Amino acid sequence: MTYTAQVLSYEDEGYAVFRDVLDPSLMAEVRSHVEWLHREHPGRRGEQLSHELVAADPFWIRLVSDDRLLDIASAFLGDDLALFASHYISKPPYSGQPVLWHQDGAFWPLDPMRVITLWLAVDESTPENGCLRVIPGSHRMDLGATRERADVDNVLGAETTLDVDESQAVDLLLRPGDVEVHHPHIVHGSNANTSPKRRCGLTIRYIPTSTRITSEEQPFPSAVHLRGELGVNVYQSRPVVPARWAWEGGA
Repeated sequence: MTYTAQVLSYEDEGYAVFRDVLDPSLMAEVRSHVEWLHREHPGRRGEQLSHELVAADPFWIRLVSDDRLLDIASAFLGDDLALFASHYISKPPYSGQPVLWHQDGAFWPLDPMRVITLWLAVDESTPENGCLRVIPGSHRMDLGATRERADVDNVLGAETTLDVDESQAVDLLLRPGDVEVHHPHIVHGSNANTSPKRRCGLTIRYIPTSTRITSEEQPFPSAVHLRGELGVNVYQSRPVVPARWAWEGGA
């Protein structure tokens, strides 16, 4: 399958939207997975179900390995793919934290910075519950520095030092199963969730296997080979897939 329109949108605006990528049955399993993770990690906020949990979680690996997602990633990165990191940002009703304006690449130990994020909508994502927001065209800027922000509760604890014209921001309204793709340089964020509805999305950071993970922690906690040639990195072993998922009564 070709994604010519979305690739052109990505090149021009720094992001693209793919509708109805994953089917309702799988998305119901994803929501069950999120609820199970909440029960398994009661000390974590929903916004912090993050990359160090991924490699030992067979359903998580099954999800990011789904051919429909990999085919989208391949349209931007080619056929040799690995997972760099993944992170559920599950904003609870009324108290979900904002994600301040930032560029992903400013935080990542990658060389070169050839990577894309697939943002999978687990719940309906709207302005009321803190949907993803992007500044179109900002992917053409160089990566800026970041600064800590401890004065406001927020997911990253930091923001970009770049000047951001919020009047240019686009709210991305997504339904469960929709996928948004964005560039590592694009300025983006999301507001707090003050609504009665949860807003959960799964970020999936794919790299071509020619991109080197330069972190001193090797193999990187969530680095998993997914498709094609192994390339330059060392990867975590894939977990054994159980007969039934844990939330269904399996091991």
